Amino acid sequence: MTHAPTPTMIHPPKVDSLDSLLPSEPLLMMGAGPVPIPYRVAQANSIVINHLGETMARVIDQLKAMARYVFQTESPWILGVAGPGSAAMEMSVCNLVHPGTRVLCVCNGYFGRRFADMAQRVGGEVEVLTIADGEAATLEEVRDQLERFRPEVLTIAQGETSSTVFNRYLPEIAQLARSHGCYVIVDAVCTLSTMPLKMDAWHIDAVITGGQKGLSSIPGVSLIAFSNRAWERIVARPHAPPQWCLDARLAEQFWHKASYHYTAPVSGILALHEALHLVCTETLPERFARHLRCSIGLQRGIEAMGLRLYSTQASRLNSVVGIEVPNGIDRVEVCKRISDRYRVEISGSFGLNIVRIGQMGEQCRAHNLFRTLHAFGSTMKELGAQVDVAAGVAELERQLQGAL
Repeated sequence: MTHAPTPTMIHPPKVDSLDSLLPSEPLLMMGAGPVPIPYRVAQANSIVINHLGETMARVIDQLKAMARYVFQTESPWILGVAGPGSAAMEMSVCNLVHPGTRVLCVCNGYFGRRFADMAQRVGGEVEVLTIADGEAATLEEVRDQLERFRPEVLTIAQGETSSTVFNRYLPEIAQLARSHGCYVIVDAVCTLSTMPLKMDAWHIDAVITGGQKGLSSIPGVSLIAFSNRAWERIVARPHAPPQWCLDARLAEQFWHKASYHYTAPVSGILALHEALHLVCTETLPERFARHLRCSIGLQRGIEAMGLRLYSTQASRLNSVVGIEVPNGIDRVEVCKRISDRYRVEISGSFGLNIVRIGQMGEQCRAHNLFRTLHAFGSTMKELGAQVDVAAGVAELERQLQGAL
C-alpha cells in the first residue's frame, strides 16, 4: 500500500519591504495623473470606519451635497464607484446602453475610443466620430452624425487627457444632442473642478470623474452623476445590466438608502469627502481662475523656452499640457531622465510624439510649476534640445506676477 507524499510547506517569498522599494526622496507627481494629494486627504485615507454605520451615512450625505456643487447639478443621482475613472465610465455606459442602442462616440484620442469599446461590449451599435489630431469636435461635425446616424446616446470627453485636447464646444454639442432626443455622457476626469462644467445648464445626462486628477484625491474611488432623465431610463431598462458591481440600481442601495451593496472603499470615500470639502472651501470660481492662471503661465514658459505646444490654442486643455518633442529626442528618455535626475514625474503619451505635464488640483501651485519647468527645460537641454531654460522660467514668473 502506498501513501500519498506529505505536501511540503510552501515558504514565504523573500521580498523587499515597502520602505526599500519606495524612493528615499519622493517624486513630484506632475504627469497626467495621479496627482499629489493634500495632507488632509492623505490623513482621511488612513481611517477605517463601519461602511454601514451612522457616521458613514452622514459622510455620504455630505459627499453627495458637495458633489452636486462640483457637478453643478440639482439631480439627486450622485453615486460613488469603487474603481478608477474608467469604472465610472463603464457604469455610465452599461446602465444607459442596451443591446442594440445606437451610440455615437466622439473621439479625440484614447479615452474617446475607450467609450466606444465599452459600448460595443454591452451590445451597442457604435459609430465613432474621429476628430482631427489636436482639434476640438465642431458642432457641424456632430450635427452631421446626429442627423445621419440618429444615435440614442452620445459620448464625449470634455478634456481628452491622452491628447490634451479640450472639447470647447461641449455646451453647444450637448444642447444639440438633447434636441435630437439623445442622452449625453461626458468624461470629465481631468476637467471637473479645473475648468467650468455645468451639468444641468448644458443638458448633460451623465458626468463621470476619477478621484486622482482634478479633485486631488486618491486613485481608485470615482464619482458619477446621472440626470433625472437618465435615471428614468435606467429604471425603465428591460433587463439588468450585465455588470453586477456597476449596476446603478444596486449601487443606489448604499449611496441613497444606507443599505448594503458591497463593502464600500471606506478610506477612499473619506479621502474623497475631504478632497471635495477643499474644493468647496476654495470655491469653483477661485479654483478655475487658479488653474487658468497657472496653466497659461506654464504654457508661455514652455514657448519662451523654445518648445512647441501640442493642439491648437483654442482647443488646448489647461489641466494637461502637451509639449511636442523635437526630432532626435526620445520622449521615453525625457520622462526617465527628469524622474531620475530631478525627481519630477511627467507623462509620455498614447502614440503621439509629445510629453504631458499635469495642471490639476495640487499640481497647480506656483512652487510646483517653477520646479517642474526648470527640471523639464534642463532635461531637454541635456538631451540636446536647443532651449533657453532661463527665458522659460523668467516668462513663467512674469505671467504669474502679472496675473496677481
